[in-house]
Amino acid sequence: MKMAGEMIRVVVTGVVTAGLATVAAAAEPELVVAAHGKTEAVVIVSPEAGLPETQGKDGGAARGLDASGKRNNEWLAAADLVKYIEMMTGAKPRLAATRGQIDAALKGTAPVLLVGEEALQAKPDLARRIRAAAKPKPLLVADAIGLVREGNRIYVAGNNDEAHYFAAAELLARWGCRWYLPTEFGECIPEVKTLAVGPLEHVYGSPFEIRSYWISWNGDNTGRVEFQRRNMMASGRRGFPGTGHALGQYTGDAPGSKGMFNFPITAPETAAHIAAKIAAPFARGEGFSIGMEDGNYDSQYPKDVELMKLQWDKYMMRWSVTDPMLELYNNIARILQKQHPNSGGKLGFLAYANMTIPPVREMKAEKSLFCELAPIDIDPIHGMDDEDSPPRQEYRDMVYQWARIMEGRLAIYDYDQSMLVWRDIPNPSHQGLKQDFAHYAKAGILGVNTESRNAIGTTFLNLFFRGRLLWNPNEDIESLLKEFYPRFYGPAAVPMETYWSAIYQAWAETIVTEHEHFVAPAIYTPQVIETCRKSLAEAEQLVAPLARQAQRSRHEQQVLERMKFTRLSFEILDGYLGMVRHAATEGNYAEAVKRGEEALAVREILTDMNGTFTTYRRIGEHGTAWWPGEVEQYRKLQQYVDGTKGTRIQTLPLEWAFRRDKARQGVAKNYAAGEVDLTYWNANQDQLTPRSRKDYPDQWEMVRTDLYAQAQGIRDPDRQSFTGDLWYRADVALTADQVRGKVRLLFPGLFNECRLYVNGREVAFRPQGNIWWLNDYAFEWDVDLSGKLQAGKNTLALRANCEHHFGGMFRRPFLYVPREK
Repeated sequence: MKMAGEMIRVVVTGVVTAGLATVAAAAEPELVVAAHGKTEAVVIVSPEAGLPETQGKDGGAARGLDASGKRNNEWLAAADLVKYIEMMTGAKPRLAATRGQIDAALKGTAPVLLVGEEALQAKPDLARRIRAAAKPKPLLVADAIGLVREGNRIYVAGNNDEAHYFAAAELLARWGCRWYLPTEFGECIPEVKTLAVGPLEHVYGSPFEIRSYWISWNGDNTGRVEFQRRNMMASGRRGFPGTGHALGQYTGDAPGSKGMFNFPITAPETAAHIAAKIAAPFARGEGFSIGMEDGNYDSQYPKDVELMKLQWDKYMMRWSVTDPMLELYNNIARILQKQHPNSGGKLGFLAYANMTIPPVREMKAEKSLFCELAPIDIDPIHGMDDEDSPPRQEYRDMVYQWARIMEGRLAIYDYDQSMLVWRDIPNPSHQGLKQDFAHYAKAGILGVNTESRNAIGTTFLNLFFRGRLLWNPNEDIESLLKEFYPRFYGPAAVPMETYWSAIYQAWAETIVTEHEHFVAPAIYTPQVIETCRKSLAEAEQLVAPLARQAQRSRHEQQVLERMKFTRLSFEILDGYLGMVRHAATEGNYAEAVKRGEEALAVREILTDMNGTFTTYRRIGEHGTAWWPGEVEQYRKLQQYVDGTKGTRIQTLPLEWAFRRDKARQGVAKNYAAGEVDLTYWNANQDQLTPRSRKDYPDQWEMVRTDLYAQAQGIRDPDRQSFTGDLWYRADVALTADQVRGKVRLLFPGLFNECRLYVNGREVAFRPQGNIWWLNDYAFEWDVDLSGKLQAGKNTLALRANCEHHFGGMFRRPFLYVPREK
C-alpha cells in the first residue's frame, strides 16, 4: 500500500502563500534524490554539529546548544533527513560530516543536501534572507528557515540551531512526511519509487517565539520531544522567566500578612519585603517567578479593598485582585530596577484566578516583568470570534488589553482539552485554535505554552494542530484535515473522514461553553454516536483484507493499529455515553454500572496499546470527579432503589415545567404553586432549538432533568449563560401507601444552592458553593419528605440559584423509602 503516489516532488510555484515569504525560482529540471531503491545523494552537516545523545541544560537549550556548546539540533536535522529519505525510498543517502567528506561531496554532481551552518557558509545570501524573514527585534528567540535548490544542491537552514531542524522538518513535510501523534503510531511516512525536488525557494519566520507544551499530571512523555521538534515546536521557555506558583514563599512573613492568600498587597512594606528576598538572583540577571499561588486572593488593607472593588470577577465570583496585584509587581520591579539598573533580571507572574481580568486603571508593566495569561475557566471549546461564546469574546478583549499593558512581554499559558473532560473521550480543539492563534499573532503575543496530559484518546490531533498554527497562524487547517484521512487510515479514509467529521462538527456547532464531563451528553447526541458507529463499521470492512494478509507493509500494519485504536476509542465513547444515559435519563443504575465497567475495561486495552493514549494509571483516580468514582456513585445509588439501602417508590418525570427568573421574583409570583401556563410552549416547541431558545419569552417552558439547563438552550438573549433563579415544576401522583412512612426525594445530579417546595410550602434548603468545581463532585441532594406529601397530586417545585455556569438538574430524581436499620 502506498501512502502517496509513485513519485514525490517538491515544487514551489510563483503563487505566494499568505503569510509566507515564498519566492518563485527559475524553472529548472527536477533533481532526483532517490529512485528505484537507489541514491547517490549526500547529506552534509558541519563537523562541529553535536551528537544526538547530548542533553541541553542551563541557557544552552534556549540557543539550541547542548552543555558543551554543540549544535545538537543541526545534527539531528541531518540524521533525520537520512533516516526519512531511506524510509520513503529504501535508499539511504550518505552522511558527510568531516571536512574531507564535505569537500568531496561539493565537488561532485550527485544531489547534495547542505544542512545548517554548512548551507549558510556555502550561500551567505541565504543567511541574510533568513534573518530578514525572522520576527524583528525578538525579546527571546525568533525562528526563521530557508529552503533553496540550485542545481544539484538543496540548502536547508535556519537562523539558529533549533531552526536548522525546523528547516529539515519543512522539507520532509513537503515530501509528505507527517507526525500527527507522538511515537511511531502517529508517524505517516510515504513509500515512493522516486523522490525529487523541483524549483524550490522558500524563506519564512514564525511570529511566535514560544511554541511548546508540557505534560502534566504524570502523563506519558514518550515521543514528546521528537514530536514537538518535527512539528516546529521549540524547546522549553527560551529565556521566558518562570511564572509558577511562588509568591507565598515571600509573603508569609510580610508585615501584616494573615496567610498565603491574604496580606497587604499594595502596602509599600510588602513590596520592599519581597524585593529584599529576591534582590540577589535579580542582581545576577536571573529570571524567576513571583507568580501568585494556586487560589484566589483577598485583603483587608484599605487601598487593596478600594482597588479590588473597581471590578467584580464573574468567573471567580469575587472581587478582582488585578489592580492591586499588578501595582505590587510594579512596586517590586521598580525597587529592583533602581538598585540594579544594569541587571537583565526577569520577573515572571501569572494572570490567573481572580487576577485574570486586566486592571481597570490605565497601567503599564515595568520592563522587568513578564506575564503568562492563564484563562483556566473561560470556555475552552469555542474560538474568540464565535458568536455563541460571549466568554471567549471577552477573553479576546483581555488578550489585547494584557498585550498593551505588558508591551510585548506576554505569553499564553493555556490548557489542552485533555485537562478538561477526564473521561478519555475525544475532545477536539482545532475549531477554536485557528481563531485564537490569529488573534495572538495580531496582538504580538510572544507565544503559547500549553499544559497537557497528552492523553491522545482525548486530544487526538490537538497537539499537531497547535504546533502547525504556532509555526504559521495562517495554516490551512481544513487542508491538513483533508489530507490526514488517507495518510492515516489508508483504504478506510472516506468513512473515517465521516466518523471524525461528525465529532468535529458536534464540537464546532455546540452552544456549550462549560467544561468537564457534564457537557458530554450535550455534544455527543445519539445521532452523533450512531453516525460514528456506522462509519466505523464501514471502515473496518474496508481494512479487513489487510488483516487477512500474511505479509503486511509497515504502513498497512499501522493502518490496522489505528483502526484498533479508533474502535477502542469508540467503545469508550459509546460506553460512557450509554452509562450516562442509563443513569441520568432512565435511573437504571445497575445497567449504568455494567456499561461503565465494560467501558473501563476497554480503556485498559487502549492503555496497553500505548501509554500516551491515556493518563489515569499514572495519576490515579480517586473520588467522584473521576470515571471509576462516577461508576461507584451509580453503584451506591442502586442500593437506594433495589432494597439494599432503600426501595424506589417512583422515578420522577424526565421533563419538568420550567421558568427562568432573572429578576428573582418567582417567590412573589408564586412560581412554586401557581398556574403553569404552557400555551406558548405548546404552540412553538416544534420550531425551537437549543440555539434559538435564548430568545424564549418570559413564559413557562419544558426542560429535561437529565441535562443541565444551559446545554438545553437556557441562555440570555446575548448568548451568555443564564444566571438567576431556575424554577422546575412537576406534579406527582402518589397513593396513600406510597406517602406513608419515611419518604425521601433524591436528586442524584443537581447544581446550585437550591430550595424545594411541596404543595406551595418550602420544605428544604440545600447550601452549595457558587463556583461549581469547589463542591462535592457527586452533586447529590437527599431530602427527607416524611409527612410532607399527600395521597393524590403533589406539586413539587425546585428553585435553583444559578450564579455561575452550570444550572439545575442533570440526573433524573426519584422518591424512595430508606430501609429500616
